[in-house]
Amino acid sequence: MEEDDLAERYRAEASASIAHESDVRLTEVINLEDDEHFSALSLVNLVKEGEASNLVAALMVRLGEVRVALIGHGGTLLVDQVGVVTVEGVESVSLQLNLDGACIACGAAPGTLQGIQDDLLEDEEVSEVRFSASMLKNYDELTREFLQVHGNVKFV
Repeated sequence: MEEDDLAERYRAEASASIAHESDVRLTEVINLEDDEHFSALSLVNLVKEGEASNLVAALMVRLGEVRVALIGHGGTLLVDQVGVVTVEGVESVSLQLNLDGACIACGAAPGTLQGIQDDLLEDEEVSEVRFSASMLKNYDELTREFLQVHGNVKFV
């Protein structure tokens, strides 16, 4: 077996294992009925109706494996700013997010933030995800610089 094939096989098995463990952990801490309810809600309508508490729950259910990390560390999303925008004739939401709980100063922040962004951008009702620059003050200088240069997310 080629070394590249072995590495790819290991990567695939590790990814499947992580996904399975994430599913198991989520089922221990979530209410499936609530998840179904919040995943069916329109983000655009929630913003138009000013339903901030429901908006956070609706965003959280749209997260994949990163949701396990957030919940497991007592964290959640905060919506600092949100607006409905029209892109190519279709309404969507533009989000400026922050973190709460232990996730605020976690060393895994680059992966967490990118995971949040990537998962939310998969939803057709989300056109933009940015993060509040205020969260950067919670990190040491090296982590701040890394997040800004290599984090693959935008701070405003």
